[in-house]
Amino acid sequence: MSNSIPSISLLSIRLLSICLLLTQFSFAQKKDPKKDENIGTEVVNVVKPYTPTISDAFKVSETPVLDDAENTKKETIKYSIFSFPVASTFTPSKGKAEGVEREKQAHLFNNYATIGAGNYGTLNAELFVNQELGANDYVGGMFRHLSSQGGIKDVELQDSFYDTSIDLTYGIREKDLSWNVDLGYQNQIYNWYGLPIDFGTTLTPNDTANLIQAIDPQHSYNNIYLGSKIEINESIVKEASAKFNHFSDSYGSTENRFFVKPSFEFNISDKAVKTNVIVDYLGGSFEKNYSNTNSIKYGFTNFGIAPSFVMNEDDWTVNIGAGLFYSLGTQNSSNKFYVYPQINASLKVVGDLMIFYAGAEGNLEQNTYSDFVTANPYLSPTLNIAPTDKQYDIFAGLKGKLTNTVSYNLRASYVNERDKALFKSNDYNENSTNENYAFGNSMQMVYDDMKTISFYGELKADISDDLTFGIDGTFSSYTNKFQAEAWNLPAIKLNAKVDFNITEKWYAGANVFFVGDRKDQKLNTDIVYIVAPSPITLESYFDVNAHVGFKYNDRLTAFLRANNIANQAYQKWLDYPVQGFQVVLGANYKFDF
Repeated sequence: MSNSIPSISLLSIRLLSICLLLTQFSFAQKKDPKKDENIGTEVVNVVKPYTPTISDAFKVSETPVLDDAENTKKETIKYSIFSFPVASTFTPSKGKAEGVEREKQAHLFNNYATIGAGNYGTLNAELFVNQELGANDYVGGMFRHLSSQGGIKDVELQDSFYDTSIDLTYGIREKDLSWNVDLGYQNQIYNWYGLPIDFGTTLTPNDTANLIQAIDPQHSYNNIYLGSKIEINESIVKEASAKFNHFSDSYGSTENRFFVKPSFEFNISDKAVKTNVIVDYLGGSFEKNYSNTNSIKYGFTNFGIAPSFVMNEDDWTVNIGAGLFYSLGTQNSSNKFYVYPQINASLKVVGDLMIFYAGAEGNLEQNTYSDFVTANPYLSPTLNIAPTDKQYDIFAGLKGKLTNTVSYNLRASYVNERDKALFKSNDYNENSTNENYAFGNSMQMVYDDMKTISFYGELKADISDDLTFGIDGTFSSYTNKFQAEAWNLPAIKLNAKVDFNITEKWYAGANVFFVGDRKDQKLNTDIVYIVAPSPITLESYFDVNAHVGFKYNDRLTAFLRANNIANQAYQKWLDYPVQGFQVVLGANYKFDF
């Protein structure tokens, strides 16, 4: 009995505790119905919109620190490899590089010879030879000949011509130095065949025929020169050239010219300054003037220096310089000092696709009898020779590329010149005692102060290796101070050229040029004019030329050239008609020694 009493008491206590807990719970859940019916009201004033926020969350470190030094302890493992041979019958084949097809490079020959012949008794011949004497020196030579027996329609005097020249050169090419010396000779024979269309107006037909028969229009020019040029790397003297030229004609005229042109380059404040220096001597004489009264002597020595330097800033390139010249008249007291601008700049507007350029340049140009004859071989040996003061040439333009194969150039310029040389026909009379050039069949040089406004445009297209095309044009307007016209200067000049390969063997090409109207004048002094005749207008003309060739092999090529295909009887100079349709058939042969 004593053992059961404690267990009953403990059970009773537990049951009593549960009952008390349940009774308390029921009182907590009991509702008051009166309070539920009268909850009440309350006014709430909102002073700003509710803006919820999110409290910062606890983030786990991206690189937790682990204290697992004991867990990462490496165990030392000892092992051995047991190798034994394995028999194999596999034999790898040797690799072979894939062959690359290489285009055979054309052999460049050192020498060539050309011969051609055509109507009007035309003969064209050229020979060029070049030979290496050692590792750094060489010798070369060039022979040229072009002649025609004449036969121009309605020309009463002989109109044949001959032009023959030979040039020899010796040179040295080294790493820091290149140098050469040249020696040449040229002989030209022409005829003053440009008699006025109304020649013989003051004579009877018989006297006119006899006078024409007595005229010997042939005259010749001879030129011999010796020159040298040197270029030096890593030196203050970058290059220098010198040349002596002796020119003469069959009427006793002579001219000597000698010039030296060194070029220096040195640094001042990290700027490369380039300086061109020139000493240019010219002296000559004509036995008679056009009136047969006195001889003519002329001489000028020009000293010039032109320093310049280049500035580069972003896409700008600016060349700033000036030209200083002193001209010493050796036959008179016409000594003058000249200053010229030498400034040009360019801006890459769109890379190489569009480049703007502009500048102002001037120069003292040494005019020579030799240069005038090169441009016009029908001059009388009675000229006045003087330099041209090209005060300034202000220009601006755009150039660049339309595509990778098409380039363009547009330019406008304004030029102011004093003593600009112009070709003009000589006046004449029909006196039988005249010189052979004094019957209105020769030309003279006159000078004028001129201003020229010109626009130039050019388009070139290298469409492919087999096709190239180009066209350019110049449009000019002239203002004269003394002369009535800008004698023999056209307002329009156009040129177009195309070359193409038809096949690997055949090639062809053509070029067309157009020259606008020009003005000239010649008067018959035997006629008394009440009113001086107006200048004569030389009509514009165009000339179409073409060629075709066949490459028989790497050495031999045959060609056919056709000139003045439209058979235009135009006059390049007043009363000097040109040859009509011309054909030349020939061949070119390349070779090595």
